[in-house]
Amino acid sequence: MARALSPPLITVHEALELASAHLLRPMLGLAPGAAPPPRRKADMIAEIEGLLCGDSLRRLWDALDETQQLAVREALDTPVGYFDRHHFELKYGRLPAGFEDDGGLSTATLLHFFLYAPRRHGAAPTIVPLELAQRLLAFVPPPPEAEVPAAEELPETPRLTRRDMEQPARHDLFAVLRLVEAGHVAVSTSTRRPGAAASRRVAEVLSGGDFFDATGSEAPPWVRELGPIRAFAWPCLLQAAKLAQLRGSKLALTKSGRAALHRPVEATLRTIWKRWLGNKLLDEFSRVDTIKGQTRGSGRRTMTPASGRRSAVADALAACPPGRWVCFDDFGRFMQAGGFDFVVNRDPWNLYLGEPGYGSLGYDGSHDWAIIEGRYALCLLFEYAATLGLIDVAYAEPHDARLDYTHLWGSEDLPYLSRYDGLQYFRLNPLGAYCLGIAKAYAPSTPIARAALTVYPDLSIQAAAALSPEEQTLLETYAAAEADDVWHLDRDKALAAIENGHDPDEFREFLAARDDQPLPETVEGFLAAAKRGARALKIRHTALLIDCADAEIAARLSTDKRTAKLCLRAGERVLAVPTASEAAFCKAARAMGYGMPPG
Repeated sequence: MARALSPPLITVHEALELASAHLLRPMLGLAPGAAPPPRRKADMIAEIEGLLCGDSLRRLWDALDETQQLAVREALDTPVGYFDRHHFELKYGRLPAGFEDDGGLSTATLLHFFLYAPRRHGAAPTIVPLELAQRLLAFVPPPPEAEVPAAEELPETPRLTRRDMEQPARHDLFAVLRLVEAGHVAVSTSTRRPGAAASRRVAEVLSGGDFFDATGSEAPPWVRELGPIRAFAWPCLLQAAKLAQLRGSKLALTKSGRAALHRPVEATLRTIWKRWLGNKLLDEFSRVDTIKGQTRGSGRRTMTPASGRRSAVADALAACPPGRWVCFDDFGRFMQAGGFDFVVNRDPWNLYLGEPGYGSLGYDGSHDWAIIEGRYALCLLFEYAATLGLIDVAYAEPHDARLDYTHLWGSEDLPYLSRYDGLQYFRLNPLGAYCLGIAKAYAPSTPIARAALTVYPDLSIQAAAALSPEEQTLLETYAAAEADDVWHLDRDKALAAIENGHDPDEFREFLAARDDQPLPETVEGFLAAAKRGARALKIRHTALLIDCADAEIAARLSTDKRTAKLCLRAGERVLAVPTASEAAFCKAARAMGYGMPPG
């Protein structure tokens, strides 16, 4: 994509004519083997034109330092030979010698033989003339692809918390699914977001607690003020992946959610991530709640689809080297330089801090990438990618972690712009490489051993070693814990599990695969009886119980041809009317002279 803001220069002569003699004279003095420059501008132009041909051009190129050569290579990679100073600094973290803050070269350098000003006065040298570009392309290689800097180890930074998320995510998936199965996760019926109480319940079952754990009674006020991160994300992720759905005011497992309790964890986590990328349940930027104007009027209409933003961040994340730590600030520069950039709101004038007039983010310097797009990427990585275990993270408190917003009107009382500001480094782990499609198979950081079990005739089960989260979850679906390593098969739990869609045959195979001896007959009988008993009763429909004034009325209604097919006798004076037949029964009863006022 061309980044030029000025028309291209066609010939070298045209470019030199636009330059002043005060620039051409020192340029000639820098040329390899230079002689005293001529006095007339026309003669200087002719001499420089000669230097920009054949072997002398190659000698000039070889005399450039590495950064200067990179600047020319980047310019040649655009259709009009334009050197984009901002893009170059993002990609390489430095500028060629002599460039000042305004983008110009302060003094003559060898780079002036390659980059020229498109206008006579006040323009910076940013264009390679097309004639010169054709000559250079014969031997100048294209620029290197953008790469994100990465390191094997984290820097020694005080007050930095490291959390490796691969194994916690494996535990958390089953723990939250079980919590939903038990009916303990309530969400808003309008937004489908978990409230404070539900988030606390979720946080209590997470491995290691939330990133900033507010579940304890001694949690500092600033932690409670931040609110949940992982505990907020899990109910949203399960809904987006259609593993849970709203039933009344609480979440309940879907058929896919119940099946996920028996699937390989990594496959379920990959499915959740893929479905999250396209979901419409939540725009992550709404979680940056200090920035107002997102949900109403023009601000809502100019918000871009979140799916496009997620894809950009996910693609950039997939370009990070697995197993190496990446500084988020470097990641942000890489996204912009590598073509992974995106826009959160097409008109930042609609977003604001404090007050929509003075606090609008439309002013220059108020909607830089780090302020808006950067905060979106921080949220997606910290709250969703890390929660699912795709990345390990190193973070600090968000207070004063990023000061790039403090010049904004309305920021005076904000200790941070987002609760995610403390994320400093992240590392793509094996689970993340698998979920992003980089690795075809999942090879966990720590191999997951299959625990050996001993199943006894008295229906007790003993583990020889610690169980994996998924093993423990399945075992506790059918059995009650009696000690750290002992469980006992429980009829009520087994019946409830089968009623909720669990397959007892899968549980039988689970036990048989972990015990060297055949399963005891008592255990086989227990599972067979639970399977028969759980399916012994079937709900056909719900019914309305109607209490008649006397037995005579009940008898007449249950036998009259107009109502007999719509009700059943359930007692001397009680009739049971299927809910679906209620309206027809009432109409027929009224025709017989009987009314039914509200109870």
